[in-house]
Amino acid sequence: MSRTILDLVTTKAKAAKTAARKLANVSSDVKSSALLTMADNILKSNDKLKEENQKDIKAAQEKGLASALIDRLTLTDKRVDEMADGLRQISALPDPVGEVTRMWRRPNGLLIGKVRVPLGVVGIIYESRPNVTADAAGLCLKSGNAVVLRGGSEAIHSNIAIADILLKSAANAGLPDGCIQYIDVTDRQAVTELLKLDEYIDVIVPRGGKELIRFVMENSTIPVVKHEDGICHTYVDSDANLEMAESVCFNAKVQRPGTCNAMETLLVHESVAAKFLPSMCRKFAEAGVELRGCEKTQKIYPDVKPATEEDWRTEYLELILSIRVVGSLGEAIDHIMNYGSHHSDAIITDNYQKSQRFLQEVDSAAVYVNTSTRFTDGYQFGLGAEIGISTQKLHARGPMALEELTSYKFIVYGNGQLRE
Repeated sequence: MSRTILDLVTTKAKAAKTAARKLANVSSDVKSSALLTMADNILKSNDKLKEENQKDIKAAQEKGLASALIDRLTLTDKRVDEMADGLRQISALPDPVGEVTRMWRRPNGLLIGKVRVPLGVVGIIYESRPNVTADAAGLCLKSGNAVVLRGGSEAIHSNIAIADILLKSAANAGLPDGCIQYIDVTDRQAVTELLKLDEYIDVIVPRGGKELIRFVMENSTIPVVKHEDGICHTYVDSDANLEMAESVCFNAKVQRPGTCNAMETLLVHESVAAKFLPSMCRKFAEAGVELRGCEKTQKIYPDVKPATEEDWRTEYLELILSIRVVGSLGEAIDHIMNYGSHHSDAIITDNYQKSQRFLQEVDSAAVYVNTSTRFTDGYQFGLGAEIGISTQKLHARGPMALEELTSYKFIVYGNGQLRE
């Protein structure tokens, strides 16, 4: 064990803990102003950010990393703009800290309430996407939490550049020293040490692949809000508008296949499969999608490769799609519940009763009717951004934004009541 790394991580966690106490009482105006300053400085540093990002991209290409990973790693003008816009959206959102969510009076006259409070210090361990640095810091600060960030080694230059902008902006805006901490070492030992600092860190949010999630779950002494696989489905019902279905399914798979909310399995009702699949499969094939299907799918479109049992359980994160023809809505729901990851699933149908059954029975963090699963995203949901998408039920579910970064405490008003 390296004492140098342990000391580095512990020092940053301690500083965040000290800052969290002060940050919890900073006004909404000061926090919002700081976020706007961060957004402005991100845009002003566009060229510098892309320059640093190119170092990471070059290293990734030399290592032979997958194209989907390099896509997640890449900062374009649009993605820099989105980072800044995300910070602006967070700034404009209502501050959840101090919100009284409920108040009631007891027969003895006690007035009892529940008030939102920050979690404290949030540790975020993530891979690939540099924009997470800005999104996570912005959300944590607006919700009154100090944050300890540890990005992946593949994005080290990009993350350090973004974190530097955020740190300077926070200081200039009057936020407490230490409220943003970035662990700028690539040694994995830093993650191991971070996961043991339950004295200083209140919650860990891992954002990345299976290996990272598993490592965090097995090694953390701190509560973890996890995001596992994004095995997302779209079911094309017998009552679907097939023109709509084709455009939605194409978007769900092709628009950005390396994301956790991209469709990985397409389910099609047998009564419309022969009409829908040939055109749909051709469109996918023209876009470079490798298709793997069940026997019924292969009979309708012979160029489809046979799907294995493992395919139904796989999050591809690339241009590969599994297709299955089903006999009923119930069979589609059963498939989703047996093979899905409770992330995002959609039905395409013009039948209201079927849509409501799908919404009720599919137990996923986000369930859609007649639209793409690609919308499961804090930015798209109007939450400003997100620090991850939780596929569990405690303590948060779906895109984790401001409210999900708070807890609550009870406040009690009395006038001398004594318990008998």
